Amino acid sequence: MSKKLPVLKFKKSLGFETSTQRSALMKKIRSQETKSEIILRKTLWANGVRYRKNFKKLPGSPDIVVTRLKLAIFVDGEFWHGYNWSIKKEKIKANRLFWIPKIERNIERDNENNGSLSSMGYTVLRFWEHEIKKNLQGCLTKILAAIEINRQNNPTNE
Repeated sequence: MSKKLPVLKFKKSLGFETSTQRSALMKKIRSQETKSEIILRKTLWANGVRYRKNFKKLPGSPDIVVTRLKLAIFVDGEFWHGYNWSIKKEKIKANRLFWIPKIERNIERDNENNGSLSSMGYTVLRFWEHEIKKNLQGCLTKILAAIEINRQNNPTNE
């Protein structure tokens, strides 16, 4: 196993500072129950898909899991999970020594979790928040297709 990327703690003593306004905004950011997650879950439920949410028994605690069909779904925030990272990291101005390794470790962890879930026989789907907001039907189509494939491959799980 390769060495994990080191990430410094966000401490004033290490040279990282933030304004009280920025700090207040950051505290409002949710890791669970985001609008995109809720929209996707409600759509799945309306289409007869039953699931567990934030399933802690699996690597990465997937946002949505259809356990009987071994389907794990993640809804990733663009900033935190590094959407378009090669371009976005150049735009980070403040506290670069903290944020760049932090996001790169998140990307690395996502890949590790994908591998672990796949080795456990799970199909892993990841959607960016903006995909759900702009193309909910397309996301639903991908999920329903994965469900159908998993049903065909595992007819005993019904």
